Amino acid sequence: MINFKTRLDKILDRITSEELLSNKGLGNEIGFYIFDYYPEFELEMREHIQFIIHQLPKKKPDLRFKHVNLFELVIGYLKKRNLLDRAIQIQFNKGDQELLKALKGALGADKIAKEFIAEADPENNDLILLSGVGSAFPLIRSHNLLNNLHSLMQDTPLVMFYPGIYTGQGLRLFGKLKETNYYRAFQLVI
Repeated sequence: MINFKTRLDKILDRITSEELLSNKGLGNEIGFYIFDYYPEFELEMREHIQFIIHQLPKKKPDLRFKHVNLFELVIGYLKKRNLLDRAIQIQFNKGDQELLKALKGALGADKIAKEFIAEADPENNDLILLSGVGSAFPLIRSHNLLNNLHSLMQDTPLVMFYPGIYTGQGLRLFGKLKETNYYRAFQLVI
């Protein structure tokens, strides 16, 4: 990856471009974009996402957008289903693996995708920003979520901020985990 700061400076222009917002030049592919970054830049990335959220209305006042933090979405979903306190107790008493087993059904990618759609409301937004992917791991795997969102996002572009490496063929969370195949997204900026 070239200089992180240089790449950050390109995001706002790219996500407000007519090409991205209208899904031009995608060759019948879905408008999913990934901004990958080294996980050691997580705090700077979070700060820059807040900067973007504040700048979007100034740069493009008519743009309807939604930012969804995946970790916060999962916590809210568990609260809504009255599972959060139980999940915390399982993790405390039995550990991470038992927690993952206990939540496997409740946090299926198809269920979280529906919850994501309810929160993101792509039908009434022009752009969806997704962050918190690293914080939600291992409860949610981003490639599973993206696969489940394909048919649900319609024509609304989705930009995922990804703490890892996206090669165009696969995702490696944190740049360390085994690569998972995923090729249906485009690099947001190079």
